[in-house]
Amino acid sequence: MKKIRVLLIEDNRLLREGIATELAGQADFKVVTASGGNLSSLLLTRKQKPDVILMDLGLRNQNGLSVVVSLRKKTPDIKVIGMGLVPSQSDIVEFVEAGACGFILKDATVKDFFRTIRSVAHGGKVLPPPLAGSLFSHVVEYALTKGKGGAKRAVRMTKREREIIALIADGMSNKGIAQKLDIATYTVKSHVHNIMEKLALHSRLQIAKHTYDETSP
Repeated sequence: MKKIRVLLIEDNRLLREGIATELAGQADFKVVTASGGNLSSLLLTRKQKPDVILMDLGLRNQNGLSVVVSLRKKTPDIKVIGMGLVPSQSDIVEFVEAGACGFILKDATVKDFFRTIRSVAHGGKVLPPPLAGSLFSHVVEYALTKGKGGAKRAVRMTKREREIIALIADGMSNKGIAQKLDIATYTVKSHVHNIMEKLALHSRLQIAKHTYDETSP
């Protein structure tokens, strides 16, 4: 039986050793390397040729997103799975668009943990169970299939929401937007809330940046 070769990147030593031990106890897994997450990750990947990279999203000494981008650029055939406690929706969108194929919450059951790795190794795309079936999962799945920028384009905005996004990008306050559109301020706040939910953003500044990124050549 061909084993699934796993390269583990986790900077917590106890957790790293525990995960490696659990994986080694499965007949179909082989841990080729367990790394603390450093600049040698790419070199390890090239040398060990894993099928799956299991990677902590919250590396202390490195930007996890940049590591995923580098790994996928240099080794596009290798599948990356992110691990995290409670990653935000925007974090997951960014990692998906960077090339991650799946996510494992660190409080997942051992059974779900193994199932995710096996599924991704065989070409599947896996989201944490709490996100499955949600509108957000649809957005992320679109990004998985369409690539960079797909998640944001997958979201459908109403005409009013598009108007408000443009006015936020112009630097207008909720009160100013309400006056310009002749609607109540609380209505503007409701639209802003919906926009942030749809785009998995957390602030008006992020909405403005999103608009800039979408319109930049």
